[in-house]
Amino acid sequence: MAAGQGTRMKSATPKMLHDLCGWPLVRWPVEAARAAGADAVIVVGGPDRALEGHLPEGVELAVQERAQGTGDAVRSAAHLIEPDDTVIVMNGDVPLITGEALDALVTTHRDAKAAATMVTMVLPDPGAYGRVVRTAAGDVERVVEAKGGSSDATAEELLIREVNAGIYAFGGAALTDALGKIRNENVQGEYFLPDTLPVLIGEGHRVAAHVVDDANLTLGVNDRVELSRVRDLAQQRIHDQHGRAGVTIVQPSSTSIDASVEIGRDTTIEPGTVLRGATTIGANCTIGPQVTAKDLTVGDGVTAFHAYLVDSTVEDGVKIGPYVHLRGGTVLRKDARAGTFVEMKNSDVGEGSKVPHLSYLGDADVGPKTNVAASNVTANYDGKNKHRTTIGANVKTGVDNTFVAPVTIGDDAVIAAGSVITEDVPPGALGVARARQTNVTDYARRKG
Repeated sequence: MAAGQGTRMKSATPKMLHDLCGWPLVRWPVEAARAAGADAVIVVGGPDRALEGHLPEGVELAVQERAQGTGDAVRSAAHLIEPDDTVIVMNGDVPLITGEALDALVTTHRDAKAAATMVTMVLPDPGAYGRVVRTAAGDVERVVEAKGGSSDATAEELLIREVNAGIYAFGGAALTDALGKIRNENVQGEYFLPDTLPVLIGEGHRVAAHVVDDANLTLGVNDRVELSRVRDLAQQRIHDQHGRAGVTIVQPSSTSIDASVEIGRDTTIEPGTVLRGATTIGANCTIGPQVTAKDLTVGDGVTAFHAYLVDSTVEDGVKIGPYVHLRGGTVLRKDARAGTFVEMKNSDVGEGSKVPHLSYLGDADVGPKTNVAASNVTANYDGKNKHRTTIGANVKTGVDNTFVAPVTIGDDAVIAAGSVITEDVPPGALGVARARQTNVTDYARRKG
């Protein structure tokens, strides 16, 4: 697979690394090849090795030292091709190709006993695509260019609606032999992969064609406009896959789900929801409206709405929202509750515990069955270091409590409203840390 270059993205980011529903562009055809059962997947990239570290494990990167065309790109990987291999070659910027489509191509290629098989499509308006001219027996005779000044097609050939889609299957020996015989005698001075086909035909080999009936499968991406169009199609495919697996997406047009997201059956995704990265959601959940989740692990029976949830774990039966922010390392145990305007960071909230509203828990451990009252804050940072707050089981905190870490609140303790807790509170004790109230008689009259 040639990763493909191109400068029309107008970006410092290489085209193949632009995001498409959570994966870099290049990963989509890689995953299709793996789904088709490929024994090896090779991606050809440039000498800057920009793709290194962005490919799935087991995918090999071959380097094309200079950009000299698609034929030269495949030559860069020729040392990895065995004579008996069936080799699929495609550009790295065709993200909508599927494993099923590639598997069908291989079947056609083997059944035809061809040296090469090209993917073609029949378009109502072929435009500038190269036209596929067939022999009387139905094999490929040649591909004629139809682009403006470089067109070598006759008027009759321009009426042909079958075009070259740019994906090929080759026999390994036939491919490597033909790659050694193509020339760069063209305006660009490049070696073009399609030039291997006339070489093979001229030597008496058979070149077959495999027609795909969905032109979207071979759509390429050359700029951000095309990327946007492909994203719409890829997102629709993701939604359809979840829908067929038992997930309800109430309003797909306002819902964004990455390719890597997993969702259990009978879960409902409400409008305005964005699910990113390694997010996993269990069964019988209601997520949204207006939830953004990234790298979030969610159990079964969870409800979350109007929330921003990142790099956290939410166990079964948890209720979240509205206006909750979960940050990295937070765990909400079974049946816990995080309510209105609550933020948590690197905290563990025990089973059945509640943080109903207007609180911040940073670097805190809360035991089971504890109620954290309104406007509680764990003051975890002393200006130099972060410290943890530990609140035990069955604790009842008061309104407007501040816990100055490091501090520990024992099981069954009670904290009085308005207290700033700077020392440990023993189990079962009442913690009070506030000035006594003083009332000045007739203050309002005397002030006037």
